[in-house]
Amino acid sequence: MLLAVIAGCEIGFWVLLAAGMLTRYVLRAPRAGLVLLAMVPLVDVVMLVASVIDIRSGGEPSFKHSLAAIFIGVSVGFGHQSLKWADGWAAYRFAGGPRPRKPKKGTREKARRERQGWYRHLLAYCVGVGVMIALGLLSGQGYDALLGPAAGWTVALVIDGIVSFSYSGDVKDDEDHDHKLEARQAA
Repeated sequence: MLLAVIAGCEIGFWVLLAAGMLTRYVLRAPRAGLVLLAMVPLVDVVMLVASVIDIRSGGEPSFKHSLAAIFIGVSVGFGHQSLKWADGWAAYRFAGGPRPRKPKKGTREKARRERQGWYRHLLAYCVGVGVMIALGLLSGQGYDALLGPAAGWTVALVIDGIVSFSYSGDVKDDEDHDHKLEARQAA
C-alpha cells in the first residue's frame, strides 16, 4: 500500500507542477497557477503521513520507508529550485520570457552554482536520513533496515561534492571569461 502512495505522490508532484505551469502561462491565470504550485509540498506531507501511519500500524521498517524518506529529502533540498527551473522554462516557452541561461564553464558563477547544488544535495541527504532514523525510532524496531540505502547515497554525496567543488579550482572572473570568448569568436 505504501508503495502505491509513494508512486501516487511522485505522479502527483509532476501533475501539480505541470498543471500549475500550464494554468499560469497557457491559460494566463497566474493566481490559480500559484495555488496549484503551492499544493506541491502537500504531496510530501501525504507521503510522510502515509509512512508514519504504516509504521505505527505495525509495518516493518523496510526499503519502502527509506524510499519515502529519500523522496521527502530530495523534495526539501531541491523542490524550490525545481519549481524555479520549471517556471523559468515555462515563462520562456509560453509567455515570451527570457531564455533561462546556464552559467558559462570556468566562471565564478558556474562554480558557485555547482557548490549551491551540492549544498542542496547535502540538505536533501540530511533530511532524508533524518526521516529514516525518525521512522526507525518510531517503529520501535530500530533503524538499521531503513539506513541501507543511505550507504549508497553517502557515496553519491561524496562524489557529487568532489565534482561540485572541483569547479572552484580554476575559475576566472566572469567578465574576463566573457571578453576572451568574444575575442575568440571575433577572430
